[in-house]
Amino acid sequence: MTMALDAAAQDLLFREARSANAFTDEPVTDEQVQEIYDLVKYAPTAFNQSPLRIVLVRSTEARERLVGHMAEGNRPKTGTAPLVAILATDHEFHEELPQLMPHAPGLKDAFFSERPVREQAGSFNAALQVGYFIIGVRAAGLAAGPMTGFDAAGINKEFFPDGDHAVLAVVNIGRPGENAWAGRSPRLAYDAVVTTV
Repeated sequence: MTMALDAAAQDLLFREARSANAFTDEPVTDEQVQEIYDLVKYAPTAFNQSPLRIVLVRSTEARERLVGHMAEGNRPKTGTAPLVAILATDHEFHEELPQLMPHAPGLKDAFFSERPVREQAGSFNAALQVGYFIIGVRAAGLAAGPMTGFDAAGINKEFFPDGDHAVLAVVNIGRPGENAWAGRSPRLAYDAVVTTV
């Protein structure tokens, strides 16, 4: 049985959702992040892939390392957000497939033995998971400030030196602060996006 979300939940997750640019200093706890992950971990991906990996940046030292790789305009936001998450693709995600798809034990080797195939599949499915994660942050009553303005190679080297990961986004997380939604931009109308054939 499928049920629609009420208008308030739809507003929270979508109509009122924008990238937050300012946050209060209220901390975001590990328990809150665990609840977000537990909420979104079952969202659909191809072959039940789970290539998304999340690094929570809490320490001052790690925050300074990250901020140095952010685009100039993103540095103040990342430097002051209560919590910052680095979201990346694990290109070795296929090693988990026997656990995630026990009814298809040969899947790992049949489809994902070659790295270029894993990189393409992992990047797409991790990008889906990034979207789910952002919606999960909203569902938890927090605000998200996702960004792609950064030196990806620098962040990969700094936080994923094994070479098996690729950063997709950096997300500032917290309670929205004053002027959090400044600069709200319009969106395209339905007819500009959707075509029926």
